[in-house]
Amino acid sequence: MIFDDNERIVTSELVAGDSDIETGLRPRRLDEYIGQEAVKRNLEIYIKAALDRREALDHVLLYGPPGLGKTTLAGIIANEMGVNIRITSGPAIEKAGDLAAILTNLSANDILFIDEIHRMSRTVEEILYPAMEDYALDIIIGKGPSAKSIRLDLPEFTLIGATTRAGLLSAPLRDRFGVIERLELYQPEELVDIVTRSARLLDVEITPDGAAEISRRARGTPRIANRILKRVRDFAEVKYDKKITKDIAAEALDMMDIDSIGLDKIDRRMITCMIESFHGGPVGLETIAASIGEDSGTIEDVYEPYLMQAGFITRTMRGRMVTRAGYEHFGYKFSE
Repeated sequence: MIFDDNERIVTSELVAGDSDIETGLRPRRLDEYIGQEAVKRNLEIYIKAALDRREALDHVLLYGPPGLGKTTLAGIIANEMGVNIRITSGPAIEKAGDLAAILTNLSANDILFIDEIHRMSRTVEEILYPAMEDYALDIIIGKGPSAKSIRLDLPEFTLIGATTRAGLLSAPLRDRFGVIERLELYQPEELVDIVTRSARLLDVEITPDGAAEISRRARGTPRIANRILKRVRDFAEVKYDKKITKDIAAEALDMMDIDSIGLDKIDRRMITCMIESFHGGPVGLETIAASIGEDSGTIEDVYEPYLMQAGFITRTMRGRMVTRAGYEHFGYKFSE
């Protein structure tokens, strides 16, 4: 498995090679799934109730930052229900006919998983309304005065939608989901369990403090933790005796420019630019983007969320500002 050196290691977005990692490491059952205890507890009840009634599970919306396990949970729900799952994404469904073809090929109680559901076109989305509510598909045949509408009955099915931007979902679509669950960033101790489990599946020897070091720098995201584990494993195999310890993990992560809390050179460039060029702010998003040569949308969606969660920057009415914690972490003196 080869990673592109130009790809950002600590991004929570899916990058080349992640699919190979995740497919082999994904849990198959709820009791194997680590973390998200409240979500698991609720899903367990909903699934058991649906199985007892021999009905399709109500439609489920999973939202939260990327890399937390939404696709994995969809697969687990299908396994627990004992049904088939069809996986697609919002951008992949370009026309109403594409969605109609998928829906008419589902069997009773099957699951349709739509990733990035917020990126579905409004035309396609409107096809979903009667499908979700009445298990029916309205098709227009012909054009002009001779056009007529035909309603096709669909088997009962479960739609599982996943999104990182729940606010972009239209109200009519969001209201048709009976189960709405938010996935939260993981605590370091939960990530330790995930890294330890992944190492076992990858046949990698790792010490508890080695797993803790990786988890501490994984930004609360299992996808990043597994990606880092693979990189550190390569380092341990080439330079050491294949066993990952705290010192080996720390040395490998330092070489990858990932600091003690998971920040990389792009995060550092953004913060240092705000401090050195704009006295810590307030500074506008477009100004930051122009100063560091990045797209403003990428900064807002990819870099900024974790820096805000870490308490290093804050948003104000006048723009972004670096906090005292941000100054201190990067070795600058903070002045009121």
